[in-house]
Amino acid sequence: MTSSIAVTGATGAVGGAVAALLADSGTPIRLLVRDVGRAPVIPNSAVAQCSYDDADASMRALRGVDVLFMVSGAESATRLGEHRTFVDAAAAAGATHVVYTSFFGAAPDATFTLARDHFHTEQHIAASGMGHTFLRDNFYADVMEHFAGEDGVIRGPAGDGRVSLVARLDVARVAAAVLTDPASHVGTSYDLTGPEALTMTEVAATIAEVRGREVTFHDETLEEAYASRAQWNAPDWQNDAWVSTYTAIASGELSQVSEDVEQVTGRRAMTLREVLRAG
Repeated sequence: MTSSIAVTGATGAVGGAVAALLADSGTPIRLLVRDVGRAPVIPNSAVAQCSYDDADASMRALRGVDVLFMVSGAESATRLGEHRTFVDAAAAAGATHVVYTSFFGAAPDATFTLARDHFHTEQHIAASGMGHTFLRDNFYADVMEHFAGEDGVIRGPAGDGRVSLVARLDVARVAAAVLTDPASHVGTSYDLTGPEALTMTEVAATIAEVRGREVTFHDETLEEAYASRAQWNAPDWQNDAWVSTYTAIASGELSQVSEDVEQVTGRRAMTLREVLRAG
């Protein structure tokens, strides 16, 4: 395998879009997947199997790779450790630059609990000796309609806080631009947002308008939020992540609108309404 750009998460929405964009530009790539049978058919691509927690398989998959697109792993209690294992494998295999999908406002004390994992992953990448670019994505506009229950109600303690949702396609466009010219983005962190900051009431109203069905937002208390999620018998870390999705919005930490998408791609970021109409 001689590809110099590797893409993880190719079976997912963001990684798959990045792979397709790179293929459209004629860039040869290597797709790193856990299940080779699920790898998408992408022109100018090779496929290698590995998982973030398997250092040996990751090193084999990454040999000959210069630039790595690292999509954050699936949410779990062990994700940070898996990230560190994979980053170490990439450095040992000789990768020179990592483009990592982090989270908007990643910090050790971020209200959104999973943003703390992203911060520590960033720190580990920065300490690895590899060049890096961090794509700090806000919550994805594409998934917001799935937050509504069967009754069409989105529930959570978000108050009147605002969130600058970003389209997954805009994240992919930024990633593709960085991957094909990494030298221009070394050591840079990009805040990837949409062009507007919406309350959850406005999010629900936009979904209702575009989809032509009733969708509303109910502002829960913290107690209500944990109680309404108890039905899934999820572990504490998962419940904390679900609830802090909304408390992070309420805190104002996710309300800033950035122009980084347009700065990198030359295209204005998509609105929630545009994402829904395109989907």
